[in-house]
Amino acid sequence: MEALRKFNANTRGAIRESNEMRLLQAAETVFAARGFSGATTAEIATRAKLPKANLHYYFRTKAELYRAVLANVLELWLDELDRFTSDREPTEAIAEYVAAKLNWSRKRPNASKVFANEVLHGAPFLKAYLSNDLRRRVEDKSEVVRHWIAQGKMRPLDPKHFFFQLWAVTQHYADFDVQVRAVLGRGRLTDQDFATAAENITALILHGCLVPARTRPA
Repeated sequence: MEALRKFNANTRGAIRESNEMRLLQAAETVFAARGFSGATTAEIATRAKLPKANLHYYFRTKAELYRAVLANVLELWLDELDRFTSDREPTEAIAEYVAAKLNWSRKRPNASKVFANEVLHGAPFLKAYLSNDLRRRVEDKSEVVRHWIAQGKMRPLDPKHFFFQLWAVTQHYADFDVQVRAVLGRGRLTDQDFATAAENITALILHGCLVPARTRPA
């Protein structure tokens, strides 16, 4: 009997996790297209192929669902910043970060668009997070960049603006994909397009900010 109860509990947990993921994915698409104000829970539920009552069982309000989508987006991106550690070579960390961010722009373009919409509207849901948690996270990783500069591995630069520029070039391929596709003459961006973008962005950034090994102080 105990084994049956555990099986049923595990099954319910798996169903809940699956439904929540379907709702988050559907909400990400709808919020990207319509913004917070224009999106409706009815449309999100329809896109997730779940009854609207199920949506409100897992997320009581549209605002709660929107916050969950934003939290999911930020978790994806901020985890990638963990590649920046003082014991690594900047060449490897930067190249990996660019590739990872472009991979999310390829796989989850709507995630970037939801975040961009939120910021463009004054970040009403994220203002406190941006001013506190994100600021501390960026300051922590800025110390890593300062460490590389002190070691003579990177040119003197402002670490925070360095991160702004990394975000801008990697998220461009999601936020402005219509423009990119128009210029490249594509109906959709291919894996090769993203590989070319990664190669070009990495080369440009590394050339601009790294000190060649042969000219570093001994």
